[in-house]
Amino acid sequence: MADDERTAGLAHARRAILEKKCVVLPTDTVYGIAADAFSPQAVTMLLVSKGRGRSMPPPVLIPRLNALDGLATDVFPEARQLAEAFWPGGLTLILHAQPSLDWDLGDTKGTVALRIPADEVAQELLTLTGPLAVSSANRTGQAPAQTAFEARSQLAESVEVYLEGGFRPVEGTDAMPSTIVDATSLPLRVVREGAVSLERLREVVPVLLDIDGNAGEPEESAEPAATTEPEKLPEPEAAGVPDAAADELSESGEQEPGEKTPSGPAGEKAPDAE
Repeated sequence: MADDERTAGLAHARRAILEKKCVVLPTDTVYGIAADAFSPQAVTMLLVSKGRGRSMPPPVLIPRLNALDGLATDVFPEARQLAEAFWPGGLTLILHAQPSLDWDLGDTKGTVALRIPADEVAQELLTLTGPLAVSSANRTGQAPAQTAFEARSQLAESVEVYLEGGFRPVEGTDAMPSTIVDATSLPLRVVREGAVSLERLREVVPVLLDIDGNAGEPEESAEPAATTEPEKLPEPEAAGVPDAAADELSESGEQEPGEKTPSGPAGEKAPDAE
């Protein structure tokens, strides 16, 4: 995409967002369908375009790290460490949403799934528009789009603007979703495997639980190891994955791009192929 075409396309997309319409944009994982996160009308259009209901709310892409505290509350230090280490990039964090925010993403049960994409086009649009509700650019149950052309074949006229940025993530590779971590309680837990490996996450937060609820190795201590049998960690509660993650956990094809279906509780409601 030439610079003048990109500028014109971004301006057109910004107008569409302001008019509460949907746009398709590339991200570092797959293509996403985006709408104004603060417009219930726009979010409803996004869900209708995909053929899904309020029980599967979309994640939210943000332009910069300092937007985290504006949209989420009670952020644990471990969650902040992961954000600082892996944003921009393929990590989605499920957090407690700021209760004062005037938005309606669906049946989120008070949570929101946030991510900063490592994609120039996505970041430029987010800088122009602010936070966007973004789901993978495909009809529910279909494969995630890896080009704007593929997205158009599924979403057609329900989208006002299609921003073509080439193949995502890389031509000849399969779609790779973001990794999703439930950061609403401690210990943090992976609820979808994806672009950022468990090993890399545990380099930052060693006690992070894996997708099956198994704990990582704690940091070495100067104290001698206990001779008694260690206490077994409790299994996560059945409703442990917040609804704000359901979007990304919901469809095997949209895994916010190739994700393994979690064996734990169903939830970005565990950013979709986002």
